[in-house]
Amino acid sequence: MPSIQSALPPELADNVIRLYRECLRRAYYVGHQQHNTELVVDMVRQQFKKNMHETDPVKIQKLKDDAARGLINHILHESERITGRKFSGSK
Repeated sequence: MPSIQSALPPELADNVIRLYRECLRRAYYVGHQQHNTELVVDMVRQQFKKNMHETDPVKIQKLKDDAARGLINHILHESERITGRKFSGSK
């Protein structure tokens, strides 16, 4: 199964630290809009911290894919909100 990370720029998808930073940026953005910044940022930090000692390359790839999926979903959601167009297949 191909990696979902191919939808992200390679400099972001290949580097866990950059992926973490981008997830935090999105968390601050979403948290600010929802007035729960601390909660959202803490959730992102906890997920990365919980898995920071993982050594299995397959599991690391899955975790990176999950983070990338979250970023892509947020980007699509924001694009739909701003443009009023639906990008997802749901009606």
